Amino acid sequence: MQLGLIGLGKMGANMRRRIAGAGHEVVGYDPRPEVSDVGSLQDLVSALTAPRVLWVMVPSGDPTRETVASLSELLEPGDLVIDGGNSRYTDDAPNAELLSAKQIGYIDCGVSGGVWGLENGYGLMAGGSDEDIEKAMPIFDALRPEGERAGGFVHAGPVGAGHYAKMVHNGIEYGLMHAYGEGYELLSAEPLITDVPGTLRAWTHGTVIRSWLLELLVDALAQDPGLTEISDYTTDSGEGRWTVEEAIRHSVPANVISAALFARFASRQESGSPTLKAVSALRQQFGGHSVHRAGS
Repeated sequence: MQLGLIGLGKMGANMRRRIAGAGHEVVGYDPRPEVSDVGSLQDLVSALTAPRVLWVMVPSGDPTRETVASLSELLEPGDLVIDGGNSRYTDDAPNAELLSAKQIGYIDCGVSGGVWGLENGYGLMAGGSDEDIEKAMPIFDALRPEGERAGGFVHAGPVGAGHYAKMVHNGIEYGLMHAYGEGYELLSAEPLITDVPGTLRAWTHGTVIRSWLLELLVDALAQDPGLTEISDYTTDSGEGRWTVEEAIRHSVPANVISAALFARFASRQESGSPTLKAVSALRQQFGGHSVHRAGS
């Protein structure tokens, strides 16, 4: 299958490699000419055979909306656009309506896997029509982890469902990361515990709290014992806020997710929290997110 991929940053570049490795032809476009296969969006569209499938992997908000608007002027009836970025789900209906007026399909797809997705595969949550999902399924199968499709891909519902599912996924992520961070701080505070990293490592197999995130925390401590090189300043990229806003809208008591989000706010006002250092280290480990170094 042929795919046009727009945005070749950390995630997009690895996705291009994984899709191509599965035997598909990927034509990539990025404003940086050193990584782009073509010189413009128009060149990208011209390089693809109709009916085209294009995957947008650019920052959420205006960059994505503007890219979709540009594609609406360049594509033809029967083409398909997939927004695989971290857009807010409320952007999906307007994007779909804009493209639908030109008889162009639209899928929103939440993507999880960070910088490790190239090797391990990506968790995918898609929203759109059955017809459009089926058209893009070879690409979804190339990106998802090996094994049963349902273990790494879900057609979550109509347009908007994919990004909504990814939003909740990331909200849960906030809570999990903060719980691990609090556990790390408590172990570090107790003189009886003489091997904090070893204790965390012992939890990575067989225990009920084992997870990939826990393994990444162990890796972070191996690289920087005591997390002395990292600040506790922890940013948030939006999904946690949106999840809390949705919890309010639906009257769902999202106590843990809300507390984890507010703790990130607190990290920007106070310093020296081992819990938030662990959370910041985890964000860097799984997503390659930038961190604030100690003393900066």
